Amino acid sequence: MKIVVAISGASGAELGLKVLHALPQHFEKHLVISKNAQIVLQKEQHIIQYDNHDIGANIASGSYGCDAMMVVPCSMNTLAKIRCGIADNLITRAAAVMLKERKPLLLAPREMPFSAIALENMYKLATLGVIIAPPVLAYYSKQHTLDAMEYFMIGKWFDLLGIDNNLYQRWGSDG
Repeated sequence: MKIVVAISGASGAELGLKVLHALPQHFEKHLVISKNAQIVLQKEQHIIQYDNHDIGANIASGSYGCDAMMVVPCSMNTLAKIRCGIADNLITRAAAVMLKERKPLLLAPREMPFSAIALENMYKLATLGVIIAPPVLAYYSKQHTLDAMEYFMIGKWFDLLGIDNNLYQRWGSDG
């Protein structure tokens, strides 16, 4: 599976990196980080990183054939641009490709409370098939650490994209 992970907000950017590292080893992983979310990354094996200004990158074309895209975290600015079809950087262009190709696109909006404008944008995107999945906890999985809470959310996002995982305790399971 080819998957794009985009990090568009500075707050919570580490969660996006955890998503990237939790993906199965055999996936082809593509990483785009916005200017505001730039994090100094050591070169990682199996990660292809792009400059967010490179709208000519392969993931900006439907013919490249990415299978899914996740924007974790997703700033309200990026969400609004995707909703309006503004493809002025690689993140928003790759998201536009996911929409036109009818491929799974998951956005994890990070700001709260949500304004009426943000909710309207999320609603419109949801009607287009975009998965809107903010980082929300559930307490049945008995997370006792921040890492466990984050892996719960990542596991739920993977579930939504059909990515097998055992990152959290599922409802009704003992362990």
